[in-house]
Amino acid sequence: FLTSVDEKADAVVGICLSAKSGKILWSVPFGKGVRIDERSTYAGSSPVTDGKTVWFFSGNGDLAAYDFEGNQLWHRNIEKDYGDFAFQWTFSSSHQLYHGLLYLQVLQRDTPVNGRGLTNGPIESYLLALDPATGETKWKHVRPSDALQESREAFSTPIPVMHDGREELVISGGDCLTGHDPATGKELWRWGTYNPQQIGHWRLVPSPVYGQGVHLVCAPKGDPIYAIKAGGSGSLFDSAKLWASEGKEVTADVPTPLFYDGYFYILNGRNKFLSCVHPISGNIIWSRKIDAKTKLESSPTGADGKIYFMSQLGEVFVYSAGADGGEVLNATTFGSTQSVNIRASIVPANKKLYIRTDNVLYAIEK
Repeated sequence: FLTSVDEKADAVVGICLSAKSGKILWSVPFGKGVRIDERSTYAGSSPVTDGKTVWFFSGNGDLAAYDFEGNQLWHRNIEKDYGDFAFQWTFSSSHQLYHGLLYLQVLQRDTPVNGRGLTNGPIESYLLALDPATGETKWKHVRPSDALQESREAFSTPIPVMHDGREELVISGGDCLTGHDPATGKELWRWGTYNPQQIGHWRLVPSPVYGQGVHLVCAPKGDPIYAIKAGGSGSLFDSAKLWASEGKEVTADVPTPLFYDGYFYILNGRNKFLSCVHPISGNIIWSRKIDAKTKLESSPTGADGKIYFMSQLGEVFVYSAGADGGEVLNATTFGSTQSVNIRASIVPANKKLYIRTDNVLYAIEK
């Protein structure tokens, strides 16, 4: 399942393809409009499925459910229900399906920007829980923030975590990291800040990552990555911080880090480094300079003892994983000479790698 756009129809579309052959089985328009800026389209969010139903979301608020035959089960528009999204760029958080609820976070400015955002009332950041069968709102939890201007905006996705028997949804953005009860949205704990100077242009892109009892949150614009001890309650202070990265190698402005087989793998897409980091100590096990022609904004994927990721030009890199890893196993290009904005992460499934460029989906046999 893919979310894409149909420029001629001026629509966001949900697409179902055969995983075996690549044949398009159906394509359905579920939202109006294509873009509001030159950097991206409304199709930035990833669809989710439980194996019977698939849910698509667009950056202009359209949320729709379809069965596997392409029949629409329900549709609603989040902007229509809760107000225009107050984002400088195109909103593109992905929804999350977990334990029978569909979650969506909207971490946005508290004032309108570029003509977007509520003008007849307060603008709040919030976490929504929806009934996947009907789209009905089960609850809405307002998530406050002390961040300023663009630093209130986040493009991350809520991540479900189980730690010491406690389930929570972890959310990054608005200069802080929070854990929430999946049943009610109640805030269980809060850590911050990765922006002590309250810089006003620090939008957050990477989602939080959990591994080995550690939450990872990435400060923007080349600043540190912070490791926070899991299991806390209430307001967490410096004692909850296990470590913070140093220098300009171990940082991530756009790619979400990977936890794989006992280590964090952090892709620095601007300075072009891939680093393997011990989750508890923060020690750098190895760090490698990437020979890419353009910056990298896809997130790294781990499978079969390897790390896979792709540049905006469509250059695919394969590194060996583990403490003794860091070797370049392969590098090849799938994008065209005109490719400049490829951001899709590589997906392993069905003993294949699925690689999405700007206009082609490849299935690569193992």
